Amino acid sequence: MPAYLLVEIEIHSPEEYERYKTLTPASLAPFGGRFLARGGKAETVEGEGQPARVVVVEFPSMEKARQWWSSPGYAEAKLIRQRAAKTRMILVEGINPQQS
Repeated sequence: MPAYLLVEIEIHSPEEYERYKTLTPASLAPFGGRFLARGGKAETVEGEGQPARVVVVEFPSMEKARQWWSSPGYAEAKLIRQRAAKTRMILVEGINPQQS
């Protein structure tokens, strides 16, 4: 079953965050991760606040997403992101395509 990583990011060190953006795509590939949205225009249609940057990543499963997050291949990028930005990541289980 697919899983989706929903990420809200508030960048406070743009130069350092650019390095993160270059490292991350290659770290996703071994886990079947792919960007569905990556920093495009976002707007709040209900509720409060306006996210500065939103990223959505699709994985084949929750387990693959967790493996990516804790993988050695993502470790350097993760440390850079944690220094360069305030982040909230939410992992959501998708629905079985046959059930939709």
